[in-house]
Amino acid sequence: MNQINYKFDVIPAPDAVMELYADAGLKRPEDRDRITRMYSQSNLIVTAWDKTRLVGVSRALTDFCYCCYLSDLAVRRKYQHHGIGKELIRLTKEKIGDESMLLLLSAPAAMEYYPKVGLSKVENGFIIQRAK
Repeated sequence: MNQINYKFDVIPAPDAVMELYADAGLKRPEDRDRITRMYSQSNLIVTAWDKTRLVGVSRALTDFCYCCYLSDLAVRRKYQHHGIGKELIRLTKEKIGDESMLLLLSAPAAMEYYPKVGLSKVENGFIIQRAK
């Protein structure tokens, strides 16, 4: 594995995002248009690159002063267990600053991961599931 480069100024191509999600085991729409809309409406995207290959992403919605919803955190399987996810979270938190909390909904398979990288489990949430 080469040195991983992290970027804030890049919105990855929809095909690269879909490939990353599939490889990471993250269930997301397999719809180029919907992925494009998801990323165009997100205001904090941190990407991880091995040369020109997208190997990780943190996609969030935030006001940068009170709250941040970390909607997607994905790292390619081959690159997992090398601190990339933890660094994506750290960089996201660094960008939103100390005034803002970071919230995410975990995939069932990742429930044990997040406490290991500094997130606390909450029991006071509610959700209306998407219809599509």
